Amino acid sequence: MFVIFSKKTLIATAIICIFAVAAVSLAVSLYVYISPLSVSTESEAQPQQDFIKWVDFNISYEAMCDALEADISSYGSDNHHSWIDLLSYLAAKNGNNFSHYKKKDLTALTNKLNDGETMDSLTEKLKYYEYYQQTLSAVLGEYVGEYSVQTFDDSGAAIWEKRYGLKVFSPIAKGFSFNHYKDFANARTYGYSRKHTGHDLFGSIGTPVTAIESGTVECAGWNQYGGWRIGIRSFDKKRYYYYAHLRKDHPYTPSVEEGAVIKAGDVIGYLGMTGYSSKENVNNINVPHLHMGVQLIFDESQKDGPTEIWVDCYNLVRLLQKNRCEVYKNEETGEYVRKYDFYESSVGGI
Repeated sequence: MFVIFSKKTLIATAIICIFAVAAVSLAVSLYVYISPLSVSTESEAQPQQDFIKWVDFNISYEAMCDALEADISSYGSDNHHSWIDLLSYLAAKNGNNFSHYKKKDLTALTNKLNDGETMDSLTEKLKYYEYYQQTLSAVLGEYVGEYSVQTFDDSGAAIWEKRYGLKVFSPIAKGFSFNHYKDFANARTYGYSRKHTGHDLFGSIGTPVTAIESGTVECAGWNQYGGWRIGIRSFDKKRYYYYAHLRKDHPYTPSVEEGAVIKAGDVIGYLGMTGYSSKENVNNINVPHLHMGVQLIFDESQKDGPTEIWVDCYNLVRLLQKNRCEVYKNEETGEYVRKYDFYESSVGGI
């Protein structure tokens, strides 16, 4: 039996067939093009990047001081309290909100530990304790420990004393005044609109700037935003210290060069007002000050670019004022140098 189609039916059927063939061809082409990128076997899968990508350093000055005191006073005992553990517990307990912190909060915790309870049992149900352990260890982990400091007896002979406590220093040397206020994330407009990722310490031109922590100089030179600046990386690689707007003509001490090892408290340069200029050695900052920043690095991919993590240093600077390095001026060289030498295990000991 024969079926007779009209001319219009034949034309419509042909058009449908043409589109169907084209659709199948396009689908095959897309699969061939896309599948190597979107489909992978287990052996081809890339390892997932698993590191912290955001930190809100929100610990109050008072909480840090109390935790530091508890750490130092219990050192050497059978029940030593790590200030990182104490602060991590408080942060996990209060949702990282220290605006209502009271010393009794920390005292209640240390009393429980002294009575035989363990931090593991106390934090078993605190969901974010481990997170705060990691983040606070990144910020403060190497700030407290054993170190040796040089002193002198009545005859002028050098004596080395082993101590335990803060082994980091204020970025401004002892005896030199400065002012500061909470300015993290304030607006900046030079070059492009952005947020302030550091902390400004206002002082006089030529004020000696000292290294906060021991480490290795990763950069020293001109940057149009920071002017003459220094970047020092901690030995554990977790912290990058940025000191900027240093003095025109004489920004650094002779020991500062890329690759050099610097001890905490060493004089590294002098406060100034350079920067905001593509031309080197130009004062284009309105008020003399030191811009200091602390960057956290959990993975090297965070060192430069949009994933950088900078922390609010206001309360850190307040804490560091407990340990300011005493310096004097070498009249022959014109350089300021530390008065008392300092050693820790990472850079050498006595």
